[in-house]
Amino acid sequence: MDRKHHGWPNGERIAVLVSVLLESWSPGKGPGYFPRSSALKPGSTDHGAIQWGGFGGNEGIFRLLGLLDRHAIPATVLCSARSADLYPAALAAIAQSGQDVGAHGPAQDVILASLEPEAQRAAIRHSVAAIGQACGRRPEGWVSAAYGWDQHTADFLVQEGLRWHADALDTSLPRIQETPSGRIIAFPWSEFVDNRVLRGAPRDFLDSYQDGFDYLYESEPMSLLHIGLHSHTGGRPLIAAQIDRLLRHLKQFPEVWFVRHGELARTVAEGAVALPAPALRFAP
Repeated sequence: MDRKHHGWPNGERIAVLVSVLLESWSPGKGPGYFPRSSALKPGSTDHGAIQWGGFGGNEGIFRLLGLLDRHAIPATVLCSARSADLYPAALAAIAQSGQDVGAHGPAQDVILASLEPEAQRAAIRHSVAAIGQACGRRPEGWVSAAYGWDQHTADFLVQEGLRWHADALDTSLPRIQETPSGRIIAFPWSEFVDNRVLRGAPRDFLDSYQDGFDYLYESEPMSLLHIGLHSHTGGRPLIAAQIDRLLRHLKQFPEVWFVRHGELARTVAEGAVALPAPALRFAP
């Protein structure tokens, strides 16, 4: 590939995005992937899952913020609006960390695609306002809960003044998305998030990301690695240990651009980088 025409701003080989999710559920609800091996009686309130889901706001987010600070890794923390009500100390810690903040919907069980358009618009507006008030600065970006966006979502995000979303599942590089109300930068979502290793081996998280990084670094100039971390899973010691090892590995390499979503979105929107078509990126 001709590096004169294609590459990140300072010639870096790979950009690394880190998303930290602080998710919360509606009252009486909890994560559906709580690592229990046997189901409760239908209709029961799953108090165990609710408590397990609260680990992120009680402890996990603080551990992950500490890890990122120790390795000097920039990140974006994406919060459910309900997290602002449940965990004010966690939101204060996010604000003080200097990391970027984004919105992740009203609650993890509220799916935008199942709402009427005006209700969806209101849910986005409420989420952005609640997180902005709790953190003292307005979010610039968005990730939809459970990939649950529809044909209206990106346009509503633009109308609310958001600059980027990480809901794209059809690309491995950022792209500019046109909507009736204007442009928004679409980032690819993480391909392997930490809740996938709950019932297996936490080391699988390290192996997957380390192998993926090594492949991209050696084989695909101008690539992107997006690391997705959940506070209530990745914030637990067994997985946090693998995140620590992963960050140590990434920091060994030159020509790696550790960048927050907002900075990368501005770089793409302002035309500071040329995003090559796949036919050029993968040409022999």
